[in-house]
Formats: sequence, structure tokens, C-alpha cells
Amino acid sequence: MIMFNCDYNEGCCPEIMEALTRTNMEQHEGYSEDKITAHAKELIKKACERDDVDVHIMVGGTQTNMTVIAATLRPYQGVIAPATGHIARHETGAIEAHGHKVLALPETDGKIAAEQIDRFCADHYRDESFEHIVQPGMVYISSPTELGTVYKRAEIEAIRKVCDKYNLVLFLDGARLGYGLACDENDLSIPFLARVCDVFYIGGTKQGALMGEAVVIANDRLKKDFRYMIKQNGGMFAKGRLLGLQFDVLMQDDLYMKYSCHAIAMAKKIIAGFAEAGIPRYSNSPTNQQFFVMEDGMALKLAEKYGFSTEGWTDDTHRIVRFCTSWATKEENVEKLLADIKKLA
Repeated sequence: MIMFNCDYNEGCCPEIMEALTRTNMEQHEGYSEDKITAHAKELIKKACERDDVDVHIMVGGTQTNMTVIAATLRPYQGVIAPATGHIARHETGAIEAHGHKVLALPETDGKIAAEQIDRFCADHYRDESFEHIVQPGMVYISSPTELGTVYKRAEIEAIRKVCDKYNLVLFLDGARLGYGLACDENDLSIPFLARVCDVFYIGGTKQGALMGEAVVIANDRLKKDFRYMIKQNGGMFAKGRLLGLQFDVLMQDDLYMKYSCHAIAMAKKIIAGFAEAGIPRYSNSPTNQQFFVMEDGMALKLAEKYGFSTEGWTDDTHRIVRFCTSWATKEENVEKLLADIKKLA
């Protein structure tokens, strides 16, 4: 079985595995207070082109989203998000379990717009009983989105203005950030995100690390006591140096972007091969997640040899399928997939 289900089917990149083995018997302080993690944080600050951000390396995306949101919002506040956003669909109500409602808005290609957020907040405060309704306190977006699309600078800057208007925290989920930065449509950068977002994170789990997400906090109001929240939410990893080491490796020699670019190159091959076979795309994703509309019989036949996910149905006989490439995708596996697609088509 050749798997294209997700971008974390494999373990970690060879450079990280070598570093983990090489440093395995070294003694270091616990709870991310070691010198390796300190160096990783400095590399991330350098990538942000800011010395005044706080960096915390956590284990996984759901835990990171849950902790950031819980640390930011008051008990009566909720978080605005796209209806397809990860916190709205794929985190088993983790945000709600911590007492904060996800205020889901209709999305277009996985994205929400500044105008929607403005309208939603204006409607909230125009309601005579607004104090009886969950107050919007944060905007959550991701780039890439759950549909593989990316936000443009102008879109995020417009959202930032609305956040300032209503005193909302802007939080960007960067679980697949590198794949967005490496795509042809991208005009974002890590320094830009460090300037415009209150908090964002650089994903590791889906981008070559065994585990780990590097949270960057730019808003001074959110920095105080954040480690208390990490501990309370089960995120203070005793062997924190294992997280720090992975980002220490990824953030050197442009390795993070090198692997991200590889995933995009493999995705482009899949796009071209499926187009040649006459299989339509479901979204215009420029990143490593590719969505297609496939006849059910073809999908079932293809699933005998390949792993991929079904994201929904367009009708009774056609399903929306997702194929993910990653830092580890082998070109020969993509070629095998496309050869079989061509035969089936």
C-alpha cells in the first residue's frame, strides 16, 4: 500500500533522526529549558526578524490550538473561524470542551474574509441582548486552509484591521505553513506573519518532524504566564529538548523550505497527471493537499493499492478525494499512482 492519506505517514527527516541519535545520551534540563531548545528559539526569532517575540514549542496541532485559545479568551468569549477550519471540524470539540464556543462562518475555498468578520461583530454589538450572547474575542485562520488554499497578504491585512476595530486577537494556524510558503501563489513570509498576527505557529509534525509546533507570540498581552497554560493543558513535555532539537535542525540551512518545496513539486505532478486522465479538481489548491472528484468505482479500485481520504460526495456516485504529498513523498510512488490512474481512466 502506497499512502497519500496525509502528510505525516512517515516518521521524521533523516537530519532529525541523525541529530536525535547523536544527542541521545546527552544530559539536558527538562521542560524545554535546555540549551538546544534555546538555540532553536533563537533561530525562529531570526526567521521572524524579531527579537521581541516569545517562542514555545508544543507537541501537536490540536493541543496547540486548544492552549493558545484557552490562554487568550475570557470565559464568555468565543473564536471566529471558517466552518471548515480545523478547530471547527477536526478537533472533537476540544475548544468547546475548554469552555469557548467556535463561532463558525461560511467559507469560500476554505477562507473567511474581513467583511464577514466585520459584519458578524457589528451584528453582535447591534443586538440589544449582546451581553447574553458569546462575545467574539479571536479570529482563527489557517494558511494553508483545510482545502489547501492560501491567504494573500492583502486578505490578512484586511482581517487585521477588523481585529483592531473590535479588539480581536488574530491567530494563524501554521500546521502546514511551509507548504503554503513554498507554493506558487504565496506572497506571505514568516516576518510578515510575525508582524501582522498576534500569535501564529510554525508546523513541524506535518513538515518533517516526528512531532512539534513552534508557537510564536507577538502580542505582549498574551505572553505573560503562557507556560502555566501549557502545563495545565498537558503540554509541558518533560523531555522538551526532543521538541527543541527538531526545530533546531529544521530551521538551519533552509531545510524547512527545502522539504516544503519538494512536497509542492510532487503535488504539481499529481495535478498534471490527474488532469491528463480527465479527473476534475474539487478545489484550486496550490499546496500539498490536492482534492479531486472521482467516480466511486474508480476510487474503490484505486484504494486497493493506494491510501487516500474521502472528504465528501458531490452526488451518489462521485466522491471528493484528497491526495496529500509531503516532505517524504517519493517521486517513483507518484509515478506509479499516475500510471494506475491513467489505466483506470
